[in-house]
Amino acid sequence: MFRYALLIGSIALSGPTLAQTTPQTATGRSDAATGTPARAMQTPSAGAMQPAPSTQPAPQAVTGDQVAQVIDAEFPSYDKNSDNLLSPMEFGAWMVALKAKSDPTMAPGTPAAQKWVDAAFAQADTDKNKTLTKTELTGFLSQGQAKS
Repeated sequence: MFRYALLIGSIALSGPTLAQTTPQTATGRSDAATGTPARAMQTPSAGAMQPAPSTQPAPQAVTGDQVAQVIDAEFPSYDKNSDNLLSPMEFGAWMVALKAKSDPTMAPGTPAAQKWVDAAFAQADTDKNKTLTKTELTGFLSQGQAKS
């Protein structure tokens, strides 16, 4: 279970950014030329309800070595043809299975899921040969992680 949490955390932190937004004001407008808000955000009134502080523990930092260990253990299960490479289909099955564990709304086979998988694969396939090695996958899932 811990290894799934590690990979899910890695995916959440290193997955491709499919949509980016500019800073917005209370009116939802921003200055397109500078990216600065058109007018300052209004602060809530003193009587406004504030969210309760979170009682959940902060997520643990995952190291590149931990990601590599999980990949070494799980890679053979998704490398269906045992060629030590992941095809886009093999990679997609693995990533959708991991994402579905953290996001129950993830529906495999939907256009949104396929778009997410395609973008992730394109980012992970650093040599652009349409397959992923363990090294490429480890690098992709370790992006933004603490280095050990």
